[in-house]
Amino acid sequence: MLAGFCERVAAVGLPLARALVVIDTLHPIHEGRVFRWRRDGGAATEAEYGRTSEGPAAEAWRRSPFYRMLQTGAATLRLRVDAETAAEFPSIADFHAEGMTDYLAIVNRFAEAGIIGEMDCVYSSWLTDAARGFSDAEVGALESLLPYLALAVKCASLARIAGTLVSTYLGRDPAQRVLSGRIARGVADRIGTVLWFSDLRGYTKITDTAAPEQVIPLLNDYADAVISAIHEAGGDVLKLIGDGILAIFPAEDRERACVSALGAAEAARRGIAALNQKRSADGLPVTEMYLGLHVGEVFYGNIGSKERLDFTVIGPAVNEVSRIAAMCRSVDQPLLASAAFADALGAARSRLVSVGRYALRGVGRPQELFTLEPGAS
Repeated sequence: MLAGFCERVAAVGLPLARALVVIDTLHPIHEGRVFRWRRDGGAATEAEYGRTSEGPAAEAWRRSPFYRMLQTGAATLRLRVDAETAAEFPSIADFHAEGMTDYLAIVNRFAEAGIIGEMDCVYSSWLTDAARGFSDAEVGALESLLPYLALAVKCASLARIAGTLVSTYLGRDPAQRVLSGRIARGVADRIGTVLWFSDLRGYTKITDTAAPEQVIPLLNDYADAVISAIHEAGGDVLKLIGDGILAIFPAEDRERACVSALGAAEAARRGIAALNQKRSADGLPVTEMYLGLHVGEVFYGNIGSKERLDFTVIGPAVNEVSRIAAMCRSVDQPLLASAAFADALGAARSRLVSVGRYALRGVGRPQELFTLEPGAS
C-alpha cells in the first residue's frame, strides 16, 4: 500500500524521495511496525521494532520529530533539512547526508473508540530532495490524502493483531482454525495426536520460599525454554496451567510425531540445563522439568459456555498423560512415556527403557511406562 501510494503521488508530479509510516501494534514482544519507501529502492520494506520505553531505543525515540509532536499535540511538523535541524534531530542527520531538502511529519490520530492497545495513531514522514523543497500545495495534498492511507494501514494492522492475539493465547494451530471460522461451541474434530504434559519439579516449594517477585520471572524463564523446544519440533502449546504445559504433536505420521516430541523433550532438557547454569550464577532458584508423553485419540475443538469457549483437547488420553507426568515424582524420573508412545516410536524405541507397570489414578488398568535409556541422545 505504501509503495503504491508513493508511486502514484510521484507520478502526478509530487517530488517524493523518501517515505516512512509507523504504527504501533498489540504484540507481546514488538511495539509496532515501520514501513519505508525510497524512490530509488523499488518495493517498500517492513520491519518490526521493540519497546521504546528503555535503553538506546528510548533515547532515540525522545530525540525524534515524532516524539516532539506527541509532546506538543501537533498534527504536522515541517523541517528544512539542514545542519541546524540535523543537530537537533539525529534522524535528520542521515537525510541531510543523503541530500534531502525538506521533511514533513504527519500524525493521523484515531478517535478514542478506535484505539487498540497503544495503537492510537499512524505516524508518517515524507522527504524530498528537490532544491525548492515541498510547495505548500504539495504539503496540502499529502495532508488531505493521508487519512485514507492511515485508515488502510490501520485495517491491515487490525487483521495482524487478531492473528497475533489468537496465536499468542490459543496456540498456532488453534489460531488458524479459529480465524478460519471454527468458533461455534461443540465444533470439534477427532484426531490422533501425541500428547505432552510437563510441569516443574518442586514448584510449590519454590513459590513458598522464593520472593514473590521472583515467581513470575521463574515461570517465564522455564516456559521460554520448554515452549521454544516444542514449537521448533512442530508441536503446538494448548494450555499453560500454572507451571504445567499441555501440548500436542498432530500424528498424521504417528512415528514422526513421536520422534519429534522426543526430540523436543531433549531440546527442552538442554535449554533448562543452560538456564539453570545462568540462574544459579545469578543466585536465583532453579528447577527441572517433569514430562509425560502419550499418544492417542482426542476431541480437538471448542468446549465451554455460549460466552466463553476454550479451544483444547479432551478425552481419556488427556487424563492419562497428566497422570503419567505425575508419576515422574514417584519413580524419580524426569520423563515417562506410555507403552502406546513407545510402540509408535518405531526404530527409535531402542532409546527407551521400561520402568515397570504402574496404576495411574483415574485410569482403569495398570500401564507400562518407559523413560529414556541412560546416556541415550
